[in-house]
Amino acid sequence: MVFVNRSGLKKADAPLFVGILANTMLSVVPGVSGAGPTAEKTLLTPVLDAELITNGAITSMPVRPNTPTGCPTPATITRAMMELLGMTPVFVNAGLVHTPTVPCLEIYSSPGGDPRYSDAVPDANNIFLKGESVGRFLSQYSDLLVIGECVPGGTTTALCVLRALGYPARVSSSYVMNPVGIKEEIWNAVQARVGTLGPGNPIDIVRATGDPMMAAAAGIVSGCKGAVLLAGGTQMLAVAAILKAMGKEIPDIAMTCYVRDDPLADITSTGQAVGARIFSVDPGFEQIGHQGLARYCIGEVKEGMGAGGAMFLAHLQGFTPEQIRHQIFSTVSRYQ
Repeated sequence: MVFVNRSGLKKADAPLFVGILANTMLSVVPGVSGAGPTAEKTLLTPVLDAELITNGAITSMPVRPNTPTGCPTPATITRAMMELLGMTPVFVNAGLVHTPTVPCLEIYSSPGGDPRYSDAVPDANNIFLKGESVGRFLSQYSDLLVIGECVPGGTTTALCVLRALGYPARVSSSYVMNPVGIKEEIWNAVQARVGTLGPGNPIDIVRATGDPMMAAAAGIVSGCKGAVLLAGGTQMLAVAAILKAMGKEIPDIAMTCYVRDDPLADITSTGQAVGARIFSVDPGFEQIGHQGLARYCIGEVKEGMGAGGAMFLAHLQGFTPEQIRHQIFSTVSRYQ
């Protein structure tokens, strides 16, 4: 079993994990997102994930970071890697319904709306510009920004943005059974509303069809003076596609093999079309001795909150697959 699919990056001197938090109102559409016990409660997930990764526990409410089937959330994996690396993450509030419970860099934006009915991110250009400021600031202290995200419903906004940019993309899902029909219905409604935008102004596409994370992430990458690694699946492919359409350098992307190999998505071919170099991590969860983690191998959750990128960063910094797996097993076992 190969832990990472390719080489090409060197150990960083001062890496930094950045988590962008945002909401899209598409996550409250029943059946769109599995990132919460109910559709309405998906709006809380970014806040709780950031709390878990920062503090090692969810203390603001009595919940465990597991799905109803006992599958640990990606935030537990990212927390495990922060502990292994001895790293304090930085979070960016790009537009949340609920106030964060941990310190965040604040962009002072609103949650994303439902693109079927109106522009999803009316202040997308302003978010992008503020993101550039964040990128310039963070790159003064780091030679490698690893940018993850938590946006429940974000694979559906990613579908809309990629399609609007001209890519015949299919996107992943946190569900074992990807709700492809619901996502396509949403895209059809969005397309009927916005018409053919074309890739001429990608920030206009984010404004009409995307979510705040995309504008913030594109801005941070644009403003960063050092290396950047996007940590995620189809949502980060959408960010890479936005940057390409803006004529900017396309960052590398790191993700788990579970999202890369989703048979109902087309991660590899979309990545090739965008021109992004994809690094994928196979942590061998089927052999780790944890029934919940093994569910990643059947397609539950797959990726999220920068988990794949966090594992890749630990590998890049010299930790062995055995050390990484041991840390993940130890961390997720606390929450059983």
